[in-house]
Amino acid sequence: MIHPSFLLRIFQWLIGTVLLTTLAACSTVDHGKAPTLERDAQWVVLPFANHTETPLAGNRAEAIAQALLQAQNIGTVKRYPGHAQSEALFEGAETKRQEEALAWAREQNVRYALTGAVDEWRYKVGVDGEPAAGVTLQIVDVSTGETLWSGTGGKSGWSREALSSVAQKLIRELLRAGLTTVR
Repeated sequence: MIHPSFLLRIFQWLIGTVLLTTLAACSTVDHGKAPTLERDAQWVVLPFANHTETPLAGNRAEAIAQALLQAQNIGTVKRYPGHAQSEALFEGAETKRQEEALAWAREQNVRYALTGAVDEWRYKVGVDGEPAAGVTLQIVDVSTGETLWSGTGGKSGWSREALSSVAQKLIRELLRAGLTTVR
């Protein structure tokens, strides 16, 4: 006869395994190999493109990324002071804005730029309304315009979780992957 405490332990293990599998399925992240970056370099957060229907999602992601970048103690972090993100309907305006921001960063003698795009920023429709965020980040060498690293991911949360919290976790995970070799 199997002892009831043994069955309870097996049941707990199964529940734990199912929960971990469920949690792991809520996030997808892909990124390149982290570049070797200078520790005390100047950084700038450039405008993020907003590919969503949520107004100013790019600005929200920029603010989170800047705060998380500063928390890494990697050097001085600025934010591009240009006008607030426009919700451009045409890709040409987005590209022009990005080029202007990169030119400004060169004038400021900034070494690295963090830029990106927001592909999802919403609460999913349904009974629970789970928060979902999708973000792409790039680390750019300002002097050459070369993309040194890029990563992308999507994350969803539980119905009682804030969208900003889900986005913060996703951006933190991406930044950790891109900043692992700061010297």
